[in-house]
Amino acid sequence: MTTPSPTPIQLPAPAPLLTRGGWSAFIVALIVVCAVAPVLNLWVPAGSMFHLSDYAVALLGKIMCYAICALAMDLIWGYTGILSLGHGLFFALGGYVMGMYLMRQIGRDGNYKSDLPDFMVFLDWKELPWHWALSDSFIATLILIVAVPGVIAFVFGYFAFRSRIKGVYFSIITQAMTYAAMLLFFRNETGFGGNNGFTDFKRILGTPIATQNMRMTLFVLTGLSLLGFFLLARWLVRSKFGRVLQAVRDAESRVMFSGYSPLPYKLTIWTISAMMCGVAGALYVPQVGIINPGEMSAANSIEIAVWAAVGGRATLIGPIVGAFIVNGAKSWLTVTAPEFWLYFLGALFIAVTLFLPDGVVGLVKKLKAKMTTTKGAAQ
Repeated sequence: MTTPSPTPIQLPAPAPLLTRGGWSAFIVALIVVCAVAPVLNLWVPAGSMFHLSDYAVALLGKIMCYAICALAMDLIWGYTGILSLGHGLFFALGGYVMGMYLMRQIGRDGNYKSDLPDFMVFLDWKELPWHWALSDSFIATLILIVAVPGVIAFVFGYFAFRSRIKGVYFSIITQAMTYAAMLLFFRNETGFGGNNGFTDFKRILGTPIATQNMRMTLFVLTGLSLLGFFLLARWLVRSKFGRVLQAVRDAESRVMFSGYSPLPYKLTIWTISAMMCGVAGALYVPQVGIINPGEMSAANSIEIAVWAAVGGRATLIGPIVGAFIVNGAKSWLTVTAPEFWLYFLGALFIAVTLFLPDGVVGLVKKLKAKMTTTKGAAQ
């Protein structure tokens, strides 16, 4: 009598990166960023109702930088359960690396006609500090934009996660780290411009930075970076790596009992998230024209968490939507009613926490499911 061979286990087929509708929306967003926006800004006359003003380009570019930070927050908070209140540090570090390069690009066009940045001449510095050594190389700048936030996040995360610090204690430590860095960067002797930071940028790669074409180039690069990071995040959370992250979020002790060590998973996503914020900061600085220690304030890091919560955690698209909603409202309210802006932000966060725990995207999904159910019952 022959023993029947065991039936092989059939693993479920991997889900596609995006659905057909998702790819359609992605392509539409790509066309808007790379074709529609440049045409409306560069070729449509300023008097036309379809013209996209330079102010709108700068505003949308800035919000897209914020959206990258919100997406990075979703990876660690929404999918891993790690609430960071210090991601403003990584955003600012990427901005400072880019700012150092832009300051070197000024050359002798500054007020003091010196090879040193103006603030160093004012403080009677005779030479560049050691950490400015590679700031005149664009290639080195691109590497440092991701390396500096990544290394600092890796070192901090290794000791924090190895010590099993989690929950509110981890959030407080990240905020303390950011605050300490802000105080350090405020000091003139550190060589980062002190309270004023870096500003008055002239050119990038030899091209004037304050031109319409350069603004649109930076806008397109920011949009492509946001779309690229969205695909990267989507691939990460739908992979085995992403499933382990969600398991760590839901029951870390069970993950450990199953034979997985949470440390490398948490450390990896933490470092990736910090690098994403560094890229966002580097794209932000040439579009806004300034970087100072204020970008490391506790309020800025808390706002990143607010964007993710408003849009909807663990959805990827939700934090992006939240960043656009909150910062769009901020841009409008700071002009029409500046004294009420902070009250609005606090009320919005409380309302979302109490009535929309899944955020705006979660509400849309619930309404869509309800309409589908009602339509099916009617048929």
